Amino acid sequence: MLFLGLLLAALAGAVIAVTLAVRGLRAVSRSGERPGWLRAAALLAGAGTVAVYAWGLLHLGYAVLRAEDGGTGSVPSGPCWSGGSQLASLVDGYQVGFLPLRFECHLSRGGTYVSSSVPGYVNPATILLGLVTASCGVLAATTARHARPPVA
Repeated sequence: MLFLGLLLAALAGAVIAVTLAVRGLRAVSRSGERPGWLRAAALLAGAGTVAVYAWGLLHLGYAVLRAEDGGTGSVPSGPCWSGGSQLASLVDGYQVGFLPLRFECHLSRGGTYVSSSVPGYVNPATILLGLVTASCGVLAATTARHARPPVA
């Protein structure tokens, strides 16, 4: 069931990313002033943020699918083999994390380790693009507010 939720979230993220990208490209074609360019940059960076996060969700969904497969060699789950055979032999379960995206393998002796199911660039890229989105959005809002003529 978790796999389906992750798949639907990734698909929704793809739709949102495309929508933001189209709005950002429209804003680029219409804007000639600074607030317009900052708004376009915020929309395009937001599209990138959502797209990279959705890409990470797809990887996480595939890891969950492999973990819940239940065929030959399913103990420990497939994604937990990335820690090596000695560590994998101690795995008794897994957990999924969303902020940051991660697939954690639980050890029978206590403790966890993060498998390499989600590419290493996903979380840093999501954070960086999110900061760019927020910065451009705040700058666009404050610049647009100061550019408006006062209402009498």
